[in-house]
Amino acid sequence: MAGIIGLKNVSFSAQDRLIVDKFSYDFEDGKTTALIGPSGSGKSTVLKLAAGILVPNEGEVYFRDMEIHNMSRQENLAFRREASMVFQDSALWANQNIYQILELPLRIHFPEMPPTERKRRIMEMLQEVGYKRDIFIRPSQLSMGEQKLVAFARARMCGPKLLFLDEWSESMDDSAVNRLIKLIERHQKEKNTVIFVCHDFRIVKTLSDYILMIKDGKFFSRFSREQIEKDENLAQRIEEGIAS
Repeated sequence: MAGIIGLKNVSFSAQDRLIVDKFSYDFEDGKTTALIGPSGSGKSTVLKLAAGILVPNEGEVYFRDMEIHNMSRQENLAFRREASMVFQDSALWANQNIYQILELPLRIHFPEMPPTERKRRIMEMLQEVGYKRDIFIRPSQLSMGEQKLVAFARARMCGPKLLFLDEWSESMDDSAVNRLIKLIERHQKEKNTVIFVCHDFRIVKTLSDYILMIKDGKFFSRFSREQIEKDENLAQRIEEGIAS
């Protein structure tokens, strides 16, 4: 496969419903790609398939020419260190406090790291995302926006080269969103890869190198940032498609 992540004829069904239908695409290394489309079109499912979170019913998903679901344990561990995800619902462990949640990736991927260095890294990531609450409370004590900040800090904890972001800006105020946009832009400047789902056209237009339109679980079309900047009618159609 030519890209950092490649989907080849991938299909996925759940509860007897076909959600993704023979989807093929190579995500380019070092670029940012937004997945857009009407509600229920399969965007988040495509994202989770690309991240190896879901196993396709048919087809293959590749990370740098290695089929994700045929990786050895060590290969998969290396992939999980290099690629991380922010889930739409944050997916924070309810029975752990914030510090424990953020410490776990470091314990898994950097077992030799001293506790003092783990704490320094955790506090650095929390400061970057703007989290200001107690680090020893549980997620249920946080607003959804605050949970998103913690989820974003967790995703960046091990310095990933590839970020998967699913509706990451939902439930956050503008100042928090703008702070995270700056972190994503820093990630981009370091020639890293971002694949994300978002309904906010401002964010899509600001961050994306490429925009993939998905309809009925199928790859419908692709646009570049340059095309959108040059064609106001195209930009308007895409914005209407995101909002639908």
